[in-house]
Amino acid sequence: MSNTDSAPWLTQEAYDRLKQELDQISGPGRQEIIDRIEQAREEGDLKENGGYHAAREEQSKNEGRIIELKRLLETAQVGASPEDNGVVEPGMVVEAKIAGDLEAFLFGNREIADDKDSITVYSERSPLGAAIQGSKVGDKLTYAAPNGKDIAVEIVSAKPYKA
Repeated sequence: MSNTDSAPWLTQEAYDRLKQELDQISGPGRQEIIDRIEQAREEGDLKENGGYHAAREEQSKNEGRIIELKRLLETAQVGASPEDNGVVEPGMVVEAKIAGDLEAFLFGNREIADDKDSITVYSERSPLGAAIQGSKVGDKLTYAAPNGKDIAVEIVSAKPYKA
């Protein structure tokens, strides 16, 4: 598997949205948290200062998200939305019968989806994702679940994701 095969795929829109988020949280957002920590420090006893501890926790989460976004944006393959041709590829909303149950999900990186969208996401690196990559509407296949069972899948539809 080459490096580009394992790189996460993002639409240009998702890349731009994530880059904007990174710019915000690593610049003004980071400074705002630092200012709140300093304000809380000035209040005195840090052991019992809820505002200080909350700001430190927020700072930790923010720094983690910065690292996550930098890594993703540095390694991501950026491309146009996939064609509406019924082929399962990253950036598609797939409807599939999985073990007899109809499920709809976004295929690809969870960051493709807008934060307001609560759609389930399956990565192309997941067992299901690896099995259905490149399949077409109407294809029937099986994949080995993490518990070792073979699970039947039928692709019902595959349409480009729209945020």
